[in-house]
Amino acid sequence: MSNIINYYNKFDEWGRLDREPIEFQVNWHYIKKYLPKTGSVLDNGAGPGKYSMELAKEGYMVTLTDLTPKLVEVAEKKAQELDLKAQFNGFYVSDARELNNIKDDQFDASLMLGPMYHLQEENDRIKAVKELNRVTKEDGIICVAFMSRIRHILSSLLSPDNWKPNDNMDTIIQFAQSGCFNHADEGRFTGAYYFNIEEIKPFMESQGFESLELIGSNVGAILTSENWNYWRDKGEQEVDKIIKLLIEKAADPYILGISSHLLYIGRKRCL
Repeated sequence: MSNIINYYNKFDEWGRLDREPIEFQVNWHYIKKYLPKTGSVLDNGAGPGKYSMELAKEGYMVTLTDLTPKLVEVAEKKAQELDLKAQFNGFYVSDARELNNIKDDQFDASLMLGPMYHLQEENDRIKAVKELNRVTKEDGIICVAFMSRIRHILSSLLSPDNWKPNDNMDTIIQFAQSGCFNHADEGRFTGAYYFNIEEIKPFMESQGFESLELIGSNVGAILTSENWNYWRDKGEQEVDKIIKLLIEKAADPYILGISSHLLYIGRKRCL
């Protein structure tokens, strides 16, 4: 996992969500829809803590974990700057597959909005989801982010030079079978795993969760800068209407393949 840590040490993940605000707004809308009104929440694989800070502002008691030490430090500093430190039960460097510092049945809700992007072996994906199940209370809500394989195939076809080695059909066909992507260019997003959309719910249900919703987090990513400029020129009210529409349509199963990121929402089943 050293290549993953090196990537996130250099990459501005907080800035990514600022640059793609609709993904954040769509996810946040659906997370808030299902979260209990109060309680303790785990943000597992939290990166710099963008979602954690919003949870803390809403009054939840938050535990933050991430694989990358630098991002855990950034999150703790952000909490301090925003005067939210009192809402955190801790900031931990942890591997999602082994949450050794967390006891069973601790959280009313658990988020895992990143680790599934980088677990290329099925056993590791199962370990991470089992750990999420273990630390969440019975009937607790879980929110897990996935990346879409079909969308990455389309992205590779549209911008092959941007997604090497997916710049030839043999490699793209191989990726379509495996879901594993390792970028040929140093410093780029790599060590990734992309799910077939139809496999997400069965996978999560096999690990003890009841499926509540699967949504497309960033369907709006199909809009180019030129497209956005057109709508922004018409005024902020038009942009607000677009965001409202994209939030509403995010749950439409017929457009999930357009979105590069997907959000699964489930509930831990009672034994």
